Amino acid sequence: MKYQGSCHCGQIAFEVEGEMGAVMACNCSICQRKGMLMWFVPRASLTLKNPDANISTYTFNKHVIKHRFCPTCGIHPFGEGVDPKGNAMAAINVRCLEGVDLDALQINHFNGREL
Repeated sequence: MKYQGSCHCGQIAFEVEGEMGAVMACNCSICQRKGMLMWFVPRASLTLKNPDANISTYTFNKHVIKHRFCPTCGIHPFGEGVDPKGNAMAAINVRCLEGVDLDALQINHFNGREL
Protein backbone atom coordinates (compact mmCIF):
# COMPACT_ATOMS: atom_id res chain seq x y z
CA MET A 1 0.00 0.00 0.00
CA LYS A 2 1.17 3.53 -0.72
CA TYR A 3 0.83 6.21 1.96
CA GLN A 4 1.13 9.99 1.68
CA GLY A 5 2.82 11.87 4.49
CA SER A 6 4.05 15.30 5.44
CA CYS A 7 5.10 17.61 8.20
CA HIS A 8 2.47 20.08 9.47
CA CYS A 9 3.25 22.92 7.06
CA GLY A 10 3.86 20.68 4.03
CA GLN A 11 7.47 21.75 3.47
CA ILE A 12 8.35 18.05 3.83
CA ALA A 13 6.07 15.81 1.78
CA PHE A 14 6.68 12.17 0.95
CA GLU A 15 5.26 8.83 -0.16
CA VAL A 16 6.06 5.54 1.50
CA GLU A 17 5.13 2.13 0.20
CA GLY A 18 4.79 -1.09 2.15
CA GLU A 19 2.59 -3.21 4.36
CA MET A 20 2.25 -1.67 7.79
CA GLY A 21 2.35 -4.19 10.59
CA ALA A 22 3.10 -3.35 14.19
CA VAL A 23 4.66 0.01 14.95
CA MET A 24 7.11 0.89 17.69
CA ALA A 25 6.96 3.40 20.52
CA CYS A 26 10.38 4.06 22.04
CA ASN A 27 11.02 5.70 25.39
CA CYS A 28 14.51 7.03 24.63
CA SER A 29 15.22 10.68 25.40
CA ILE A 30 14.21 11.96 21.95
CA CYS A 31 11.43 9.58 20.86
CA GLN A 32 9.50 10.02 24.09
CA ARG A 33 9.57 13.79 23.72
CA LYS A 34 8.50 13.60 20.05
CA GLY A 35 5.77 11.03 20.70
CA MET A 36 6.70 9.11 17.57
CA LEU A 37 5.09 5.87 16.50
CA MET A 38 7.63 4.35 14.13
CA TRP A 39 7.12 2.07 11.15
CA PHE A 40 10.41 0.76 9.78
CA VAL A 41 10.78 0.40 6.01
CA PRO A 42 13.70 0.07 3.59
CA ARG A 43 14.91 3.59 2.75
CA ALA A 44 14.17 2.89 -0.93
CA SER A 45 10.45 2.67 -0.02
CA LEU A 46 10.46 6.35 0.99
CA THR A 47 10.18 8.93 -1.80
CA LEU A 48 10.57 12.61 -1.00
CA LYS A 49 8.31 14.99 -2.93
CA ASN A 50 10.24 18.12 -1.90
CA PRO A 51 13.95 18.92 -2.13
CA ASP A 52 16.17 17.43 0.56
CA ALA A 53 17.28 21.01 1.24
CA ASN A 54 13.85 21.57 2.90
CA ILE A 55 14.76 19.10 5.66
CA SER A 56 16.91 19.64 8.73
CA THR A 57 18.79 16.87 10.50
CA TYR A 58 19.55 16.27 14.16
CA THR A 59 21.91 13.60 15.47
CA PHE A 60 23.03 12.85 19.00
CA ASN A 61 24.77 10.20 21.10
CA LYS A 62 26.51 7.91 18.57
CA HIS A 63 25.34 10.04 15.60
CA VAL A 64 24.15 7.00 13.63
CA ILE A 65 20.47 7.96 13.27
CA LYS A 66 19.49 11.04 11.28
CA HIS A 67 16.41 12.50 12.95
CA ARG A 68 14.85 14.45 10.07
CA PHE A 69 12.57 17.42 10.81
CA CYS A 70 11.03 20.51 9.29
CA PRO A 71 12.86 23.75 10.17
CA THR A 72 9.60 25.70 9.72
CA CYS A 73 6.99 23.77 11.74
CA GLY A 74 9.30 21.51 13.76
CA ILE A 75 7.56 18.21 12.95
CA HIS A 76 9.70 15.04 12.73
CA PRO A 77 8.13 12.90 9.96
CA PHE A 78 10.90 10.30 9.70
CA GLY A 79 14.41 9.24 10.64
CA GLU A 80 17.12 7.50 8.65
CA GLY A 81 19.72 4.94 9.61
CA VAL A 82 20.87 1.41 8.92
CA ASP A 83 19.70 -1.92 10.32
CA PRO A 84 22.11 -4.40 11.97
CA LYS A 85 22.89 -5.90 8.54
CA GLY A 86 23.86 -2.50 7.10
CA ASN A 87 20.71 -1.95 5.03
CA ALA A 88 19.51 1.65 4.68
CA MET A 89 16.26 2.08 6.62
CA ALA A 90 13.70 4.78 7.35
CA ALA A 91 11.68 5.08 10.54
CA ILE A 92 8.39 6.65 9.43
CA ASN A 93 6.40 8.57 12.02
CA VAL A 94 2.96 7.10 11.28
CA ARG A 95 1.36 10.11 12.98
CA CYS A 96 2.45 12.04 9.85
CA LEU A 97 0.68 9.71 7.40
CA GLU A 98 -2.76 10.41 5.92
CA GLY A 99 -5.59 7.97 6.57
CA VAL A 100 -3.97 5.82 9.27
CA ASP A 101 -6.26 4.75 12.13
CA LEU A 102 -3.86 5.05 15.07
CA ASP A 103 -6.29 3.27 17.41
CA ALA A 104 -6.20 0.16 15.20
CA LEU A 105 -2.41 -0.20 15.26
CA GLN A 106 -0.52 -2.79 17.27
CA ILE A 107 2.09 -0.83 19.21
CA ASN A 108 5.22 -2.57 20.44
CA HIS A 109 7.12 -0.75 23.19
CA PHE A 110 10.91 -0.52 23.07
CA ASN A 111 13.00 0.43 26.09
CA GLY A 112 15.44 2.78 24.38
CA ARG A 113 16.43 4.32 27.71
CA GLU A 114 18.46 1.21 28.42
CA LEU A 115 20.74 1.58 25.39
